[in-house]
Amino acid sequence: MTDLPRLAAPARRALMAAGITRLEDLARHSEADLLALHGLGPNALEQLRAALAARGLEFRPA
Repeated sequence: MTDLPRLAAPARRALMAAGITRLEDLARHSEADLLALHGLGPNALEQLRAALAARGLEFRPA
């Protein structure tokens, strides 16, 4: 089960391929790590940042 927000299919596939299925998984990565994934761009990153903030989490510092 995932607690990630709804994302466009390419972004969702990129996260799943990287083994990221939960917000806690996401918080172990930096924004730069995620932008390096094919299919994940600035719009998806903003959605993910907001979802993390809503749970009191943030991306790992670069």
